[in-house]
Amino acid sequence: MDTDAPDLLNVIDIEATCWDGQPPPGAVSEIIEIGLTVVDLRAAGGVSPARTELRARGRLARHRILVRPARSTVSAFCTELTGLTQAEVDTGVSFAEACRLLASEHASGTRPWASWGDYDRNQFTRQCRVTGTRYPFGHRHTNAKLPFTAAHGLRKRPGMAQALKVAGLPLEGRHHSGADDAWNIAALILDLVARGAWPETP
Repeated sequence: MDTDAPDLLNVIDIEATCWDGQPPPGAVSEIIEIGLTVVDLRAAGGVSPARTELRARGRLARHRILVRPARSTVSAFCTELTGLTQAEVDTGVSFAEACRLLASEHASGTRPWASWGDYDRNQFTRQCRVTGTRYPFGHRHTNAKLPFTAAHGLRKRPGMAQALKVAGLPLEGRHHSGADDAWNIAALILDLVARGAWPETP
């Protein structure tokens, strides 16, 4: 795959340590999973075929990076929400290594990227600052929730699962799995591209 192809987009969704209420003393929310789906925006251009075929064509690859937290642990609440356990994330890489992998293997510094809302971008910004890690992304980020809300004439910005219902698309996999959520967000983006409602990459 050509990592510098101008029509490729990285769709990112993260999961982070979380609690039912306030975090324990000294603990902070940290990224524990990075889901990434590579989208070919050209696949949805022009006259689109059946939408199931469209999604299959446009979503080129899916990736999952597990990240080992350094200042927190996975709570029972977090496991129930994400399916991730402490033992599983202990097999992951450090946050710094995860950022290095994004840049070296997924062209995150040069390829435009998108997420559902700004949480993912803000969490990366905050965690990179706190840990002194180089921010792995370029400046070309799209909050996919905004064009979706406008395209469907909604008054409120929907969560991803609600957006799939609005668009008539299935929820594939487990909600709050970073890898599965990135895959589903990619389907929503391709649907927007087919409608002519996806903004031009800045």
